[in-house]
Amino acid sequence: MTGKICIIIGTRPEIIKMSPVVRVCEQRGLDWFMIHTGQHYSYNMDRAFFEQLKLPDARYNLDVGSGSGGHGEQTGRMLAGIEEVLIKEEPGAVLVEGDTNTVLAGALAASKLGIKVGHVEAGLRSYDRRMPEEINRVVADHISDYLFAPTVRSRDILLGEGVSDEKVFVTGNTVVDAVYQNRGIANDGGETLESICGAGLDLEPNRYLLATAHRQENVDDAVRFAGILKGLELISDEFSLPVIYPTHPRSRKMMEEFSLDAVGVTFIEPLDYLSFLKLEADARLVLTDSGGVQEETCILNVPCVTLRDNTERPETAMVGANVLVGVDPGKILEGARVMLDRARDWENPFGDGRAGERIVSITIG
Repeated sequence: MTGKICIIIGTRPEIIKMSPVVRVCEQRGLDWFMIHTGQHYSYNMDRAFFEQLKLPDARYNLDVGSGSGGHGEQTGRMLAGIEEVLIKEEPGAVLVEGDTNTVLAGALAASKLGIKVGHVEAGLRSYDRRMPEEINRVVADHISDYLFAPTVRSRDILLGEGVSDEKVFVTGNTVVDAVYQNRGIANDGGETLESICGAGLDLEPNRYLLATAHRQENVDDAVRFAGILKGLELISDEFSLPVIYPTHPRSRKMMEEFSLDAVGVTFIEPLDYLSFLKLEADARLVLTDSGGVQEETCILNVPCVTLRDNTERPETAMVGANVLVGVDPGKILEGARVMLDRARDWENPFGDGRAGERIVSITIG
């Protein structure tokens, strides 16, 4: 028996993907607690997010913030804060999820204190070391004691890197659990497409396209960002369908800085998770540079076009749910043509929606 479990999160995608694990801990009455590092937002800003997903509060809030000190300063502050809590609480295991600086700090702090580390969503690789996320996931994998691989492919990658077979468990991806559970919460909320996006748009299910672009390598590069927006413009023109783009503050700032725009694209304010999930589920096609959205569309049987040169979710493309196109406008248009013609009959490669149960059972022993 592992004893007390510590769940460490710091970004909203981590909250979403750890929500099934939290719910299992609650349902089983386990001894557990949560640390929120505040990597992107303060806990106070995320409180409504917790309430929306009907999750219990984090016990510790580090409020590190995104700041301007760079990856080293942010990771260092989280490392010190997490270590202090772990020394006080003495958990038997720490669970981290994904590829953020929170994951790196949490795994390092626990490992150096001799506490077991479980890495949820282990074994993902883009093989692009220019991405800080790739460094984080590789390091976390190689200092973890439990590697919860979402797919057999992820397991094989870990074994190929010399990770012991005894440490690797194929659990499925908690994103499946999260989509199933949280879509039910979203549907119970009674929101309509009109209430989400505004009365003037008059959106109908399966009669609009959804776009997201927020990754640093895309929106901080004027040429790449311009290519994405031109591609969206071409798609809107060819298919006479509205393109809805909930715009991250960073993306909006860079659009203004680069003087970018796109005819036929409706830019709306960022959406809360449940509203976005509904908009995503009812879309005809989604164009994105988000790894999580690639997974969610695959699970929801919504075709996806990925605006990146590589992906750590190749399973989505392997089953036919996704196509990788980069940022060239012509290739984005061609990708949309291909995916709009594709039958939505692929099999979800990420599991049966019980990953959270498996992860908790393995962790407690």
